[in-house]
Formats: sequence, C-alpha cells, structure tokens
Amino acid sequence: MSSTLQQHLEESIKLELNLANLYTFFNDHFPEDEDFWWQLAMEERGHAALLQQEKKQPQPLQFFPENLLAGNLQTLLEANARVSVLITSFTEKLPSRFAAFSTALEMELSAGESHFQEFLDSPDSSYSANLFKQLNQQDRDHAERIRSYMTENNIRE
Repeated sequence: MSSTLQQHLEESIKLELNLANLYTFFNDHFPEDEDFWWQLAMEERGHAALLQQEKKQPQPLQFFPENLLAGNLQTLLEANARVSVLITSFTEKLPSRFAAFSTALEMELSAGESHFQEFLDSPDSSYSANLFKQLNQQDRDHAERIRSYMTENNIRE
C-alpha cells in the first residue's frame, strides 16, 4: 500500500472515530435522542473497523476499492481538526439540541463523510468494493437520517 493511500486510510479511520466520539458525546448529553445518537456512533465505529481491516489486508493495491477514500488528504485533515475543536468547545459549553443536530448534519456533508456515501452509492467496481457495500447496507446516508429525524421530532432553532 502506498504511503499516500496509507495516510488517507489513517485519516479516514480517524474521522470515523472522531465522529463516533462526537455522537457519543451527544448521546450522553441529549437523553431524548440517545438511541439515535448511539446508533450513529456505533455505525461510525463500524466504518472505522472496516477501514482498519482493509489496512491490515496483505492484498495488492489493485484490490483496494479505488473510490473508497476521499481524494483530498487536506480535506480529511481539516475535517478531523474541526471535529476535535467541536468536541472541545461542546465540552466547555453544551450546544442546543438544534445545534447538535445541525453540527452532525454539517459533518456528514463534509468531504470525508459525503465521499463515503458517494462510494456506497456508486456501481460495484470490484469484489472488495462489493464487500464493503454489503457490510454497510444498514449504515447508509447518515445525513438523510439526521434530516428525517429532525423533521419527525420537530427539532428547530
């Protein structure tokens, strides 16, 4: 695996885990939505675990799903920095329920997470890509689920 791909994979794993931590924070502080946040946190941890497994595979590079990771490493670095800052600031001052959901939506629409969704929606290009998609069937489109939950639960500013 090339060092560039290795860096992308590391930052992608970090982003999934950072989002899981953010959603766990929301789970702990918004009891009325704890099941929703817990589910998203577990799915993000699942995404990270899948990427960790891929990192450990001895397979040649040509079997790695080429469109699995975001193309821009800088965007991943910035997304990770943003989530870390958010967790720190929310620890100091709890956001409103609406702000929590808006933040989650913003992060899910960020380059790293939206790229993962684009990968899941793309045509199967390899055995490895197909395997990733099958394993993530239930974890699809967090942004849409956040929007729906906000609508169904009348979460507004």
